Order: sequence, then C-alpha cells, then structure tokens
Amino acid sequence: MALILSVLDKHPQFGKKCFVAPNATIVGDVVMGDECSVWFNAVIRGDVHYIRMGNKVNVQDGAVIHCTYQKNPTEIGNNVSIGHNALVHGCTLHDNVLVGMGAIVMDRCVVHSNSIIAAGAVVLEGTIVEAGSIYAGVPAKKVKDISQDLIHGEINRIANNYTHYASWFEQHNQAPE
Repeated sequence: MALILSVLDKHPQFGKKCFVAPNATIVGDVVMGDECSVWFNAVIRGDVHYIRMGNKVNVQDGAVIHCTYQKNPTEIGNNVSIGHNALVHGCTLHDNVLVGMGAIVMDRCVVHSNSIIAAGAVVLEGTIVEAGSIYAGVPAKKVKDISQDLIHGEINRIANNYTHYASWFEQHNQAPE
C-alpha cells in the first residue's frame, strides 16, 4: 500500500482515475488532477510548501517532487511527464512538458508549455525555459526549437502511454478518492 500521509493537517488529494504504486510516497499539501499516475518509488513531498498537479501528470519510477520551505511551491500543469529518477524542486512546469530521465529542475525555474528538458539536464535555479524548446546539458541551455512532430510524437505520446499503463492497474492500488 502506498504511503500517503497528512502533515500539519494538510492531506493529499487525488482526482479521478489516479494510480499510485504500492511503494510510492505522497505526503502533505499535494493536490493532483484526474488521470495522474505516481509510479514505483516516486516521492511527492508537500510537507514544507504546496504541490499542485494538473490532469494527466505521470511521475515515473524514483522521481522526486519537493519544494522549498515557505518560499517556492511546485506547480505542474496538464499532460506532463516527469521521467525516471528526475528531481523537480520548487518550480513551475506548464502544460505539455517532458522532464527527461535523471533531469533536475531547480527552485524558481519556469518551464513553459510544449518544452522538453533532456535526460540528465540540470536546469539551474531561476532559469526560464522558453515555450516550444528543448533544453539539455549541465547547466541546461536551449539546444533547439521543438517541432510539432516532437510535441505529438514525444510529449503527448509519453503522457498518453502512462495513462494507458496506469489502466493496467485499475483493479489494484487506486489512489483514495
């Protein structure tokens, strides 16, 4: 059973048709929309500030979402994929964003819509990621604009795949309503 804990009278809240893996951890002031999925060993800690997630957000295996105490909440839009072992901390991800495996997005970053943060990238504190772009490297820099093919072929494909994968678990381990 997933570890879902209240902190300081703040309780995680789940939308409709959310999947939470049995060993995921979700604590505190976390609100997620419909059709979200939180995969194996992922941690979402809304203990020191709030975390808001839109619809169709997937937090893949080993990813961590956290905030900065009383300074930087984490806000995530719709149709967002957070890759395996990624760290998303005290930042804003707009709609249709893909954060690649092992990437780090630091405090006060804003990742605008239709963008990809490449696997292993480190988006330094306060970076503004342009809409429709790919950022890669350490520190992450814009490497190119995204084509419509990449938006549909990667960002939407991955988000839709994870909604599909979560449906395999519908009879088991659904998030509390």
